[in-house]
Amino acid sequence: MEEAGVDGALIVQPINHKFDHSLLTSVLKKYPSKFVGCCLANPAEDGSGIKQLQDLILKDGYRAVRFNPYVWPSGQKMTNKVGKAMFSKAGELGAPVGFMCMKGLNLHISEIEELCSEFPSTVVLLDHVAFCKPPINEEERMIFSRLLELSKFPQVYVKFSALFRVSREQFPYEDTSLLLSEVVSSYGVNRVMWGSDFPFVVPECGYKKGKEAVAHIAGKIPLQSSDLEWLMGKSLMELLPGSWVAS
Repeated sequence: MEEAGVDGALIVQPINHKFDHSLLTSVLKKYPSKFVGCCLANPAEDGSGIKQLQDLILKDGYRAVRFNPYVWPSGQKMTNKVGKAMFSKAGELGAPVGFMCMKGLNLHISEIEELCSEFPSTVVLLDHVAFCKPPINEEERMIFSRLLELSKFPQVYVKFSALFRVSREQFPYEDTSLLLSEVVSSYGVNRVMWGSDFPFVVPECGYKKGKEAVAHIAGKIPLQSSDLEWLMGKSLMELLPGSWVAS
């Protein structure tokens, strides 16, 4: 972060640790002015994840929560009773919900639309451009257009993140300029934010270059320097006010 000129970051609880948040919690306590936590929602069928979510936010200071559809019990959707209770609770506590649609937005968009419609006060973050690649066929164009249509929900934000995952090219991932242009057009730059996808970005192009790629791509559209400020931190800081304090 220091090498790349990044002052603060939102750290998402990695799925590798499942619902044991002890490592991330210790990091948040050690560096309170630098890091903010996003916990992982536990969709256990007994509903215990609802209390866990509340405790992580109220007691441990987490400011956001990730819904990963692939940790839901087999055959269950994020719109099940527990999912809706956690989504509603997140909104009540002012914690945005990030959706990790790793196997494709088309598999989960109806659930996201249902949750957004039913609980309009819960803010939504779509991780990694909702895993939409620059479209090259009709099916991909349709899915990408559905991502753009989600902008009709004012509570939905898009993470322009993990570019190595969504690009069809090597660094600096120039083909994602189409994604950025269309997403900014639909959502407004104040609802779009960069994310590194550390540590996975390291073996790809490296953290610093991952950040540099965004400025390069923004220059292709082109974005104004004031727009780039929103993308590179202002959007997130406005969404989570008071999270990053001067040390």
